[in-house]
Amino acid sequence: MGSVQIVTTILAAGITAVAVWLAVRAVMKMTAVIRLGQPAPERFADKGARTKTMLVETAGHTRMLKWGVVGAAHWFVMVGFIVLSLLVLEAYFEVVTPTGGLPIIGHWTIFGLATEIITVLGLVGILVLMAIRLRNRPNRLGGRSRFTGSTMWQGYFVEWIVLLVLIFGLLIRGFKVATDHFEYPFWATPVSHAVGAVLPDWSDGASIAALIKIAISMTWLIVISLNVTMGVAWHRFLAFPNIFFKREPTKPAGSGLGALRPMTSQGKPLDFEEADPEKDQFGVAHVEQFTWKGLLDFSTCTECGRCQSQCPAWNTGKPLSPKLLVLSLRDHAYAKAPYLLAGGGKDLTGEEKATQAQLAHLDVLSLAEADKPLIGTAEEGGVIDPDVLWSCTTCGACVEQCPVDIEHVDHIVDMRRYQVLIESSFPSEAGVMLRNLENKGNPWGAPQNTREDWTKGLDFEVPRVGEVDDFEYLFWVGCAGAFEDRAKKTTRAVATLLNEAGVKFAILGEGETCSGDPARRIGNEFVFQMLAQQNVETLNEAFEGREKAKRKIVATCPHCFNTLGNEYGQLGGEFEVVHHTQLLAHLVSTGKLTPVQPVDGGVTYHDPCYLGRHNRIFAAPREVLGDAIEGEITEMPRNSERSFCCGAGGARMWMEEKIGKRINVDRVEEAMATGAKTVAVGCPFCSTMLNDGVNGKGAGEQVEVIDVASVLLRSVKPEQPRGDKESAPVAG
Repeated sequence: MGSVQIVTTILAAGITAVAVWLAVRAVMKMTAVIRLGQPAPERFADKGARTKTMLVETAGHTRMLKWGVVGAAHWFVMVGFIVLSLLVLEAYFEVVTPTGGLPIIGHWTIFGLATEIITVLGLVGILVLMAIRLRNRPNRLGGRSRFTGSTMWQGYFVEWIVLLVLIFGLLIRGFKVATDHFEYPFWATPVSHAVGAVLPDWSDGASIAALIKIAISMTWLIVISLNVTMGVAWHRFLAFPNIFFKREPTKPAGSGLGALRPMTSQGKPLDFEEADPEKDQFGVAHVEQFTWKGLLDFSTCTECGRCQSQCPAWNTGKPLSPKLLVLSLRDHAYAKAPYLLAGGGKDLTGEEKATQAQLAHLDVLSLAEADKPLIGTAEEGGVIDPDVLWSCTTCGACVEQCPVDIEHVDHIVDMRRYQVLIESSFPSEAGVMLRNLENKGNPWGAPQNTREDWTKGLDFEVPRVGEVDDFEYLFWVGCAGAFEDRAKKTTRAVATLLNEAGVKFAILGEGETCSGDPARRIGNEFVFQMLAQQNVETLNEAFEGREKAKRKIVATCPHCFNTLGNEYGQLGGEFEVVHHTQLLAHLVSTGKLTPVQPVDGGVTYHDPCYLGRHNRIFAAPREVLGDAIEGEITEMPRNSERSFCCGAGGARMWMEEKIGKRINVDRVEEAMATGAKTVAVGCPFCSTMLNDGVNGKGAGEQVEVIDVASVLLRSVKPEQPRGDKESAPVAG
């Protein structure tokens, strides 16, 4: 060992020792903060499925590769980070001697070939990612970049570290080539040999380059250890457990889609018949009341802004960005952590749990953070502004886009639950809807004895459950389908088509009440459970004696479809629920319905969030439309899983849209740009919102918004009257 190697060895050991010590301290701090969260025992079930999903999503990059070039570049960088960590380890042998290498595998030609390929592709990948970040700088795009609000220096820092580590890895190899100490042949490592051809024969070059490579790597570790909220770096480690512990590991898309997470206290579902607000947690009022998985979510956020770029609220000038919401909760959690770890915190009655002695050593910043309300205006010092909380449509675009499976919608609804149930704080106009649900069993407050009025004038009898036992499908009409004039046309169209196809179906009529979707998504879990339990009891009685496979329900509203199929199981209601477009597609494909006259003028299709993104039903409505028009539909740029919301979900149907551009107008403009004369929908909420948008643009005579079922009915029975353009505005 020469004098240069003595110095490089000592320096490498010194900086590594500091970095490792700081990293251990950082990991302990992060673990302590995450453990502050509430229990979530269900996250430990299905370990086999969780492991498989985690490996598929990480190694296969299944979420990232949806973005083409970006996904591929990120995959090469990720693989480079994992595999080339072996070359960082090898650098510790090279600082000791310039001819050093990894024991055993370090001399294998296949190892040299693999690392050469990964190094080159990693270099290409990181340069692509750097170019994309620079091209999408917020100041270049007027603040509407997906990186708006991200801590940009951290992204640049991480990217430059990766680039420099890869470059110095090649320099080490190049110096070995130049001094004739390289163990791999030219055919396996041509780039390394090319670098070596231009480097001098410097015997200490490899050791010096190895020291610099170690210094760069350890500087990265030191910086991220001193910045535990640096998600752009820490996600490299946290993504694995965050994906492993996702809510539903077998779901093909984001695990926070479909059903909402049940309301829990101390890790157990809340039973409202026995719940006590002084003993049980009602939603989330303080950051430590999120589950530990929620705190892991916040820590894992990469600040990539994919959620932000797809969010309908953000894209129409609302203050909500799912990314910024998560970052605010993350920063608040870590700033409040010293207070919480010292024993501080409020009990469910609002009393301080810590003694003065426990809090005496804390700095003023931690104590100030502890006093911040979780939900509050800027003047109140709130972490999350109320306008942010109530702008969410629960469309799920953020969850679907997130590459590390953060469950934004669950966290937003948990905060809403506390605001509604304990603080009674929510947009005032939604109060009418909630009172109508409690008193009338529907959001519009319509009399229950008018639920069957849609059947009047039909040329066939609509059977009721109880009057007939021999039915294959229970037709869940829904509140909109029973009371709202536009939606009643869809209900009549579906019933007519089912009758035409010879499908045996029956309705509950006055026995049906609201599924509870708007109550649950605004945060009123009490009203949801009241309605849901009533419906579950009614449905179980209607299907008495039938196995689950024969307890079939068809629904025209995706919100009802989602609630009945995905959430009623939480309350003992197990049913096979299909959307009407699925059933109609089946009836057409089996020849029970035959389109005879193509619908002309061009058709585009708007994917309802709760049918498409939340439940992955994309093909069925398109198949129905394709048969009805005998051709291809004209797709909007944002379609399928990336479809843009109509603005009605998350109970926003009953709240005023006072900030920014109206979401439905933005979507209508996109639909009209296709040139299609018909905008087909599969949801009564979407129908209302897009009709209002079309009328607002003064295009009611040029563009028609109707349900997929009505399009099919016109093709199957061309003699049907065309009355679907009649407009009946909905309150709210």
